[in-house]
Amino acid sequence: MNKLKKILSEKPLVVIGATLIIGLILGWAFFGGSGSSQGVEATAEEHAHEAGTLWTCSMHPQIKMEEPGSCPICGMELIPMDDKSGDSEISPDAVVLSASAMKIAEVETTLIEKKAPFKEVVLPGMVKPDERRINELTAHFPGRIEKLFVNFTGQKVRKGQTLATIFSPELVTAQKELFEAIKYKDSNPQFHVASRNKLKLWLFTDTQIDAIEESGEVQFYFKILSPATGTVTKRNISQGDHVKEGMSMFQIIDLRHLWVEFDAYESDIPWIKMGSKVNITLKSIPGKVFKSKITFIDPVLNGNTRTTIIRTELDNKDGKLRPGMFAQASIQSMLTTKGDVLMVPKSAVLWTGKKSVVYIKEDHGETYAFHFREITLGEDTGTHYVVVDGLMAGESVVTNGTFKIDAAAQLKGSPSMMNPSGGEQSLGGHAGMDMGGDGGKKEEKKDAPKKQSSMKIDAKFKAQLSKVVTSYLGLKDAFVDTNVKGAVSKAKAVKAQMSKVDMGLLKGDAHLMWMDMMKPINSNLDKIIASSDVEAQRLAFADLTDGIYSTVKMFKVTGLNVYYQFCPMARDGEGAFWLSKESEIKNPYYGEAMLTCGETKETIK
Repeated sequence: MNKLKKILSEKPLVVIGATLIIGLILGWAFFGGSGSSQGVEATAEEHAHEAGTLWTCSMHPQIKMEEPGSCPICGMELIPMDDKSGDSEISPDAVVLSASAMKIAEVETTLIEKKAPFKEVVLPGMVKPDERRINELTAHFPGRIEKLFVNFTGQKVRKGQTLATIFSPELVTAQKELFEAIKYKDSNPQFHVASRNKLKLWLFTDTQIDAIEESGEVQFYFKILSPATGTVTKRNISQGDHVKEGMSMFQIIDLRHLWVEFDAYESDIPWIKMGSKVNITLKSIPGKVFKSKITFIDPVLNGNTRTTIIRTELDNKDGKLRPGMFAQASIQSMLTTKGDVLMVPKSAVLWTGKKSVVYIKEDHGETYAFHFREITLGEDTGTHYVVVDGLMAGESVVTNGTFKIDAAAQLKGSPSMMNPSGGEQSLGGHAGMDMGGDGGKKEEKKDAPKKQSSMKIDAKFKAQLSKVVTSYLGLKDAFVDTNVKGAVSKAKAVKAQMSKVDMGLLKGDAHLMWMDMMKPINSNLDKIIASSDVEAQRLAFADLTDGIYSTVKMFKVTGLNVYYQFCPMARDGEGAFWLSKESEIKNPYYGEAMLTCGETKETIK
């Protein structure tokens, strides 16, 4: 007992602490603690309600709602939005995704760097004769072919070889005049010179004329000799034929040295220089690569095909190469610039006529913000574009999932490819493309994303629009064939399908949207029907395509399986799109003149 008193007196704090613990334990035992837990839960619920004044989607953080519900994009249940200080740094126009949302949407980015602008230029071409080695053998005096020693084309001959013999009365008379002039050579030398010159005009050499004078006899048959070693590619005479002065008798080509000419498009010309090394392959000689260099670049561009001729030369001593063979050239080229330049992958770029846009990624910790930006592009390297303006080294651009980011920006009302100025989108056509309708930006509404996301489209209406697109594809084929009358007929068919679209199936905003969109579509169809000028028709077709594409995207028509393709040279260099059932490029703006110009920008399924 004395020991206990001693301990208590020495350590009063220990005693006080022990007493408090014992008291709490006894209180919990008697009262059960149920009331206190309910109070904590109630407080947490009130706090959650207070903090949840804004609700968002875990997959699409750009969605912000004042009440709980479902995400208008993916349908997931909304969660209370965390109030993080970092959110204030993100622009309200940005598309914001979490790391998990990026993974689900398969969004990938690439860092912009300065690189040497390198490109492999591949050109189609054909083997041709060297024009400097083509010999046309013509008759220098009239006569009759007495004997022919070359009986078929393709026969090889040597220089000086006898090809035929000819009898010419005019030549017999000229020889007699020469013999008569020899008699008066001393008294009238000019007469002698004139007689010799007459034979020289028929391309007799001095040696041949001297031989005639020495023989003293008139020769009735003269040999036609080959002017060069080569292959007879044309034989225009037969034995017994009468020939006139200037008539072509033979064509002889030396095929031991050949040209290979290639067609280069305008976009390829900056990459091609005189003396550049070329690797040439031919389908007829698989596995073999012929090495050459560029010896000629045609200074004139072909106005119909928009190409220029690039020439190389090859030795053909073994005779394996033949004129007319198809060839392909591969040119490894560097753009002539000072140092490295900024390069952006082609998959990062979205096109809207003249404008090129990308989405820039910003890292904000647990979320990523994507910003719309217009850029200026330079040369095409095949896989990349040279950046002239709009990007800086070190920035990240979206290279996969770009259309998904752009679709989210459109839904949010932020600047996007279809609507660069942001706000509620005008549906008359593509951004920056006048479709002949009522364009312009409408007044922005705060609940625009909610309205668009909740818009329901009747399945029958989508099926009717699908038939319009199918009819449109026939119109596109008519322009591929440059068929003016066919285009008028197909345009009438598209208009007939448009008249069958029942706008009564649409309600509210969707109904108004369709009314706005059908006006420019019908207007451009009328322009095609009324015109007999294929170029005017094609301009209206470009605007029509913009309207058709907008309706397909806005009303979410599926099951089309078409390709959205683009030609940068159409509309006088502004560029124009078209829809196609085939992935193979068949350009409706140039037809056969430039059938394969263009590339696929999107696949609409």
